[in-house]
Amino acid sequence: MADPARDAAPLLAFHDLTLGYDRHPAVHHLTGAIAPGALMAIAGPNGGGKSTLLKAIAGRLAPLGGRIENRAARLAYMPQIADLSRDFPISVLDLALTGLCGRRGMFGGLARAEREAARAAIEAVGLHGFETRSIRTLSGGQLQRLLFARLMLQDADLILLDEPFTAIDARTTEDLVAIIHRWHGEGRTVLAVLHDLPLIRAHFPKTLLLARDPVGWGPTPAILTESRLAAARAMSEAFDRFAPECTRAA
Repeated sequence: MADPARDAAPLLAFHDLTLGYDRHPAVHHLTGAIAPGALMAIAGPNGGGKSTLLKAIAGRLAPLGGRIENRAARLAYMPQIADLSRDFPISVLDLALTGLCGRRGMFGGLARAEREAARAAIEAVGLHGFETRSIRTLSGGQLQRLLFARLMLQDADLILLDEPFTAIDARTTEDLVAIIHRWHGEGRTVLAVLHDLPLIRAHFPKTLLLARDPVGWGPTPAILTESRLAAARAMSEAFDRFAPECTRAA
């Protein structure tokens, strides 16, 4: 496996990290570091532990073993769009404004400048004029644009995206990739779970290839090779999801 990039003061570090559910493993013994300002894709077969890793970084899943060291001052996490319920009657503007809750609290008052910032974020993602519409009326691509507007308001130095381009059109993907590049240019660290290998090769300089075990981690051209991808598929197909948590050999 390629050595992960190392930094004197990494933003994120994994120390022999093992993750899972009900003590059944989903990610095995991951060790490595992510430098501030990295733009990295997390790729691999379905069930390979990619979303599980993001949940653990976001603090929504405790490790079975090892630990995560996170030096980010502010973290923003966007789960898969399928995890968001549209049943709650909320407007486009109000959902965008929830991006300020981390700083204001759920019931903190909003200044006029903050509402203007929310309107500017909505316009920046191409939803000007949608502010008063219910999120129930949005298409999948429009909702994903709105979730990016909410991320903008969170002003995080670490941004986690779980399959941000699933089931959206090419134009929306292009626009949202441009926003990711803007975040990267601002020095923010962006980690994205992705399945689209050509998109990863075109826009993400670093990749972690994960099939429960790490298969490769480093510069994308060196990681997304046919041999590594075949190894990842084979590892995923051979994995027993009911196996107990494993331990390192002495």
